[in-house]
Amino acid sequence: MEHISNNVTDQYLDLKSEPSTGPESFPTQDARSADAALAFTRQQRAIRDNGDPIDEKQLIKKIDYRIVPIMFACYTMQFIDKVNINYAAVMGLNQDLGLKGNEFSWCATAFFIAFLIAEIPTGIILQKLPTAKYLGFSVIMWGVTTACTAACHDFTGLLIVRIFLGAFEAAIAPCLILITSMWYTKAEQVPRMSLWYSGLGIGQIFGGLVSYGFQHVESSFASWRVMFLALGGVTIAIGIWTLWKLPDTPMASTWLTEQERLAVLEKVEKNQTGVSSTEFKPNQLKEVFLDPQIWALVFFTILISISSGVITTYSATVTRSFGYTPRLTALLNMPSGVVSILSTVLSGIVVGRSSTRSLWIAGLCIPGIVGGALMSFLSVRQKAGNLIGIYLVNAITATLILIFTWLAANVAGHTKRIAASVVVSGSFSIGSIIGPMTFQSKDAPAYFPAKVTVLATQGAAAVVALALRFYYDFENRRRDRIERENAGDEKSETMSNVEWMNLTDRENLTFRYVL
Repeated sequence: MEHISNNVTDQYLDLKSEPSTGPESFPTQDARSADAALAFTRQQRAIRDNGDPIDEKQLIKKIDYRIVPIMFACYTMQFIDKVNINYAAVMGLNQDLGLKGNEFSWCATAFFIAFLIAEIPTGIILQKLPTAKYLGFSVIMWGVTTACTAACHDFTGLLIVRIFLGAFEAAIAPCLILITSMWYTKAEQVPRMSLWYSGLGIGQIFGGLVSYGFQHVESSFASWRVMFLALGGVTIAIGIWTLWKLPDTPMASTWLTEQERLAVLEKVEKNQTGVSSTEFKPNQLKEVFLDPQIWALVFFTILISISSGVITTYSATVTRSFGYTPRLTALLNMPSGVVSILSTVLSGIVVGRSSTRSLWIAGLCIPGIVGGALMSFLSVRQKAGNLIGIYLVNAITATLILIFTWLAANVAGHTKRIAASVVVSGSFSIGSIIGPMTFQSKDAPAYFPAKVTVLATQGAAAVVALALRFYYDFENRRRDRIERENAGDEKSETMSNVEWMNLTDRENLTFRYVL
């Protein structure tokens, strides 16, 4: 791998060592393979050598106000629309549709199967089409699908809408990861990703309130049907907002001046992960499946999502099994959202300052382990202890966004970043398929196998996170050694010029992984 990486890098270094007289001096063919930001930065630097300095703090605030609220709204509705079937189950959906046995479990699982399959075309589309536009389109379409759930009258109808919902929601994580990484530095990405990901916790709280509120609707139209119609309408409106206001790249933003756009690109070029490229590179796709870090991220995500699949799909059902009324069950589910928000925001703030992703990820698994133990070994009559267990397990939701930030920071090359985002996002579906299937009706009311699964997967996830930290540290040390050995070499002196060359993290030996 080291030999291959040096050969690829050397080709670009030989090119970069030639005298440059402006954007036109860069060979046309290689410019096409480079990142889309290359031509813009060269052109703007050529005409703005003596421009007024940009206040970076004010620039970041301006970006935050324009970008983060849209991403937050999209992710909030993605979570609500995904799990509202959980609330509908205690509002009479199962009885109204005549669901029997494990049919509800199959409807929950169908979403994630469709989500997983749809990641393949999502990756292809994101390589060729504008990211923000595709995100907006996907949000509108899953909003329409959510509204159509109100028209279901049997198991088949519900199964079909859940399949379409999973297919359209498959775009959310890859799109938001790509958008965040093109606007922010590695340190800035963590708190911003934590902010939009905290929409999950808001969704849990808001979803409980929505369910409680719609249970008071008295009409011939079932309350859960009204809920699906209302939520679908809100999602469609957010999708239109996304299409209208979210730019596809910093270069395409209409609310930034040319100098501000250049400042954004100069700020993020240190990431060495690029912004955008429409050229598909087969070697980068191949590298995804040969890279140990990708497999570790996939394995960790599967472990986490097994527990998440159990909790998000069945938390209301488990709480209901303690003997609470449907209305009280909806309200008792809300503290789970508070735990999700606190763990997500706190980890985002701390990791954004210290970059200790691995230690925080492992640490956040501990509440999940404790929660899984309480759920597993306390009887269903011990309601308080079981509820605390359910709430604690929700701390693991913050680990997933830290995995996303790890991926955004440590995977370079546009084709590789898209493919890695799709693979990791798809692996979330694998765990989410496994999780609900451990929840069998024959195990009611204790559901002991599902609860033990939560406990075991959290312990394993903590081990994987620490192992990945050791791998990154080893790889950084290896690259430091190579850099010392090549000190003084003419090519090594120009290695800082490869930020926009669309190289992967393995091809670019100046790249360093965050721990």
